[in-house]
Amino acid sequence: MILRMKTEPDPTAALVTVKVVHTVVWVFFVSCILAVPVSAGLHHFNASAAFAGLVLLECLVLAVNRCRCPLTDLAARFAPEDSPNFDIYLPKLVAQYNKQIFGTLFVLGGLFAIAEWLLTAR
Repeated sequence: MILRMKTEPDPTAALVTVKVVHTVVWVFFVSCILAVPVSAGLHHFNASAAFAGLVLLECLVLAVNRCRCPLTDLAARFAPEDSPNFDIYLPKLVAQYNKQIFGTLFVLGGLFAIAEWLLTAR
C-alpha cells in the first residue's frame, strides 16, 4: 500500500517564486511601454504598434481582473497584503504608483508614436 501525503508548498518559497515571475513580467511590459516611442522615433511603426498591442492586451487582463494583476492575487495566498510591493521586487513607491507612472508613459509614448507616424505619412 502506497501512502500519499498531501503536501502544501512552502509559503516563503512560493511567494519568492511569484515575486520573481511578477517582476520579470513587469520588466517585459515596461520594456514594451518604453519601446513604443523608441521604435516610432526610429520609424519602425509596425514594431511600435506591436508593442502597444501587447501593452493593451495586458490592460485587458488587468481590466478583467478588477484592475489587479492575477499574480497579485496568487501572491496574496502566501503572504498578507501589508505593503504595495508585497508581490513584486520593486521599490514601494514604484509599486504603489505603478499604474499611474507607466500608464502616463504609455499614453504619452502612444501620442508620440501617432504624431511621428502622421508626420512621416506626409
